[in-house]
Amino acid sequence: MPNWKKIVSFDTLTLMNILLFSLISSLAAIAYGLFLMRQVLKKPAGDEKMRSIARAIEEGARAYLKREFSVVLVVGIIVGLVLWKYLGGLMALGFAAGAVASTLAGYIGMFVAMKSNVRVAEAAKKGIKSAFDLSFKGGSVTGFLVAGLALFSLTVFYWFTQDIKSLIGLGLGASLISVFARVGGGIFTKAADVGADLVGKVEAGIPEDDPRNPAVIADNLGDNVGDTKGMAADVFETYAISAIAVMLLGSLLFSGAEQIILFPLLIGGVALLASIVGSWFVRLTGTSILGAMYKGLAATIILSVAIFYWLIVRSPVTTFVTIPSLNIFYSLLVGMAVTALIFWITDYYTSKKFSPVKDIAKASTTGHGTNIITGLAVAMESTGWPIVVIVGGILSAFYFGGIYGIALATMSMLSLTAIVVSIDAFGPITDNAGGIAEMAGLPAEVRAATDPLDAVGNTTKAVTKGYAIASAGLAALILFSSYTQELAELGHHVLFDLSNVKVLVGLFLGGMMPYLFGARTMKSVGRAAGAVVDEVRRQFREIPGIMDGTGRPDYGAAVDIVTKAAIKEMIIPALIPIVFPIAVGFILGPQALGGLLVGVIVTGIFMAISMTSGGAAWDNAKKYIEEGNYGGKGSEAHKAAVTGDTVGDPYKDTAGPAINPMIKVTNIVALLIARFLI
Repeated sequence: MPNWKKIVSFDTLTLMNILLFSLISSLAAIAYGLFLMRQVLKKPAGDEKMRSIARAIEEGARAYLKREFSVVLVVGIIVGLVLWKYLGGLMALGFAAGAVASTLAGYIGMFVAMKSNVRVAEAAKKGIKSAFDLSFKGGSVTGFLVAGLALFSLTVFYWFTQDIKSLIGLGLGASLISVFARVGGGIFTKAADVGADLVGKVEAGIPEDDPRNPAVIADNLGDNVGDTKGMAADVFETYAISAIAVMLLGSLLFSGAEQIILFPLLIGGVALLASIVGSWFVRLTGTSILGAMYKGLAATIILSVAIFYWLIVRSPVTTFVTIPSLNIFYSLLVGMAVTALIFWITDYYTSKKFSPVKDIAKASTTGHGTNIITGLAVAMESTGWPIVVIVGGILSAFYFGGIYGIALATMSMLSLTAIVVSIDAFGPITDNAGGIAEMAGLPAEVRAATDPLDAVGNTTKAVTKGYAIASAGLAALILFSSYTQELAELGHHVLFDLSNVKVLVGLFLGGMMPYLFGARTMKSVGRAAGAVVDEVRRQFREIPGIMDGTGRPDYGAAVDIVTKAAIKEMIIPALIPIVFPIAVGFILGPQALGGLLVGVIVTGIFMAISMTSGGAAWDNAKKYIEEGNYGGKGSEAHKAAVTGDTVGDPYKDTAGPAINPMIKVTNIVALLIARFLI
């Protein structure tokens, strides 16, 4: 076994060369995203009725964002001042930079999604190919801006500060925004969705996105604040945290060698440029929508791997003294392989083509209970192979490069963020496009184009969440290693021995955190959805003419209910990953805190994968029945499937994905307070 701690040297790559390349790559991605945004906005936005519906969605989103921002700003100022007082101005500045960049990525992505939805509905009049092309371009704006802004903020901040520790503040800023965006947006979108479905579909028997449903605008609005803005902030944070974790670990393992610290930025820059080229391969030429997008992912991976091989092995512009260059390349290859396998496995458990979704649909024929039982079974089963893949990736990367090999595999995974988010973000756009088509009374062939895209969007959203969760688990492992290295640097060599009662207590407390966090968010969705149900029932009773189309529902009432609920309910869950590590660290000490970190990583990964894959499987089982299977729309099987979908909604879009940033916030807080525990 080589001595991993011996300094790794670079021959021709200088500090300035890496920073300059990363900066150019990030600016190229941002420019490409803005170019695509301009292309999308040039497309026609349909007739006045379609535009009025789109405006209602936009107005509701702005009102929600204004309230959310007012709360997050107050929390952010408090956290920033605490960091300034106890950890210095650079740490506070990094926190502000991460929060601003994450917010900007989410806001711009949501803005483009809202402008794209009505244009995709108009494009769907020409067929599925036109709708697909435009929706993918709209999603690509989010993808390239998220990755571009993440790499840009990391590069510029380090360029000007030359302080690796202050990057932890940047990660905390991004993570805090991510938790609020995921929790608040998730509560909003799923409360509206569940409330609209329970009364509209089940009780009133009207179609999804029917304009007679008073919660329909809130439902479509939620796709933007949850599935677009929340997802953008989440993946931005995952990218930033992974890069920071690898940079920090490199500095701790290799005595602060700056070229080693910046190597993750080189990886990110290469894959970002490869992603631009890969996006050109996304074309719907046959009937496979997923296949069209996966061509872009495959092209990006192949091109990235080829450049990595040339840079590290064939050129070589880098020479790793103690870790053979080929082993470094293999570590990066492991990350790419884990990404591809996670995509394939999640697709199997969430796509309508395969047995897990079909089993849930079949179980719906015997009632609501059997639908729930089968859905829960699929959700639990869906954790098996992803965990095997993650474990295999950890062992392989460690074999090639030790703990630093695992770090490189993690960064390799996250380097694909731009193309992965592009694949994901098209889903909410097509979902909204179908809603606008239904509310505007467009011909049936328009929904025939948007519905298949929406169904695939459920799978791609689940795949991206699986990708983010897997990479988050690896990133958290690197952060945990950085925590132990930080303690060692401070002269406190900690052995996390299971015979130590404090370590055991920490494990139990950490294992509890994702359950407590998930319970709070699920109950929040339930309470808010119940209020929406009551409001929709009230309007059906009291406003004459809604069902025959002569009366107009009060859409704003449902929007107001879920907005207030989301803002109120997101505070306590967001505090859990901050309060717990601080309390455990200062009361029980660094060993208990280490145990807590391990506990939250292990149970968090299982819960997050189970919830996101299971929820998507429930949703697509409903869509499978709506295609005419097992009696089709309005059948008893369909009613049972709608019930299952209402359970799966907060699973896959609120609690599950929000666990991802919660894990990393916990680890970052532990890193920040480590010096105060000795």
